[in-house]
Amino acid sequence: MLTEEIVLNALKRVKDRDLNKSIVETGGVREIKLKDNDVSVKIALAKTGTAEQMEVQQEIVNVLKGEGANSVGLRFDELTEEEIAQQGGLPETAFEGPALLAPNSPTTFIAVTSGKGGVGKSTVSVNLATTLARLGKRVGIIDADIYGFSVPDMFGIETRPKVVGDKIFPVERFGVKVISMGFFVEDNAPVIWRGPMLGKMLNNFFTEVEWGELDYLILDLPPGTGDVALDIHTMLPHSKEILVTTPHATAAFVAARAGAMAIKTNHEILGIVENMAYFESKTTGEKEYVFGRGGGERLAEELKTEILGKIPLGQPDIDEEDFAPSVYAADHPIGQMYTEIAKRVIKKNEQ
Repeated sequence: MLTEEIVLNALKRVKDRDLNKSIVETGGVREIKLKDNDVSVKIALAKTGTAEQMEVQQEIVNVLKGEGANSVGLRFDELTEEEIAQQGGLPETAFEGPALLAPNSPTTFIAVTSGKGGVGKSTVSVNLATTLARLGKRVGIIDADIYGFSVPDMFGIETRPKVVGDKIFPVERFGVKVISMGFFVEDNAPVIWRGPMLGKMLNNFFTEVEWGELDYLILDLPPGTGDVALDIHTMLPHSKEILVTTPHATAAFVAARAGAMAIKTNHEILGIVENMAYFESKTTGEKEYVFGRGGGERLAEELKTEILGKIPLGQPDIDEEDFAPSVYAADHPIGQMYTEIAKRVIKKNEQ
């Protein structure tokens, strides 16, 4: 005749797969009911509804029938968080997504965004990425402005990524690994996609691109707070953000919306880049504030952050043999400004 002691001793041989301990040791045997040789037990596991629970269920039936049970009734419950903690907690499970997005990934994601188009956000993205690479960092950039992709052209890239098996290898330029929707459309064709398709393409940029090891991944977001920006905020919960504005009051006003979105999704705002801050005459050296003044300061005050730099209107020196129409050389006056911005970004990230 079965007794409660016999049943309990038999259950000592059954392990909770997630805690790797006997269900008796974990306190998982909640209830034992006996009627003749019919057994009913209630068992608590660290996790239920899993394939491992099915294994445990089958093992309990086998061991109890091996002790002489005619029938075995089973109900399952979950251990409390406190009980799991008392057993040393659950072991860390292997991350099943791409290494780039793993919780312990060393890559810092920096989304460069703006409230409206035409403020030079992509120019800032490209030059920040290039300058970080000059400073010895391993850098990638995703042109996430899928409707208005421009990064390949700004870098002067004429080649396309290589595809080996099911992996895409980004194009490298000035030490920066580059991926863009522009590589996957023909003859500058328009992209006519709805939100879910955009999200899928963005996900592919993370999962199917062979990035290797990166210190920084720059994301050139489309302006505003639409589908792509929302997808990025969801995919990258720990992304940091740089907002680009001009000195004009309206540009700063709409950029504040993008900043508010970052704050609501718990993204850290690294700071503001005020682009087109002024025009400096090469003849007289005088500064003309073509788009007004104060937009960057107002935005920084509203979002409780700082101005990383103010970039004047300008144009890189064009090298026809190494054409990159938007990349400033390290010794160019504006290139030196980007160096200071990149150093501030590194300091804020690594302090």
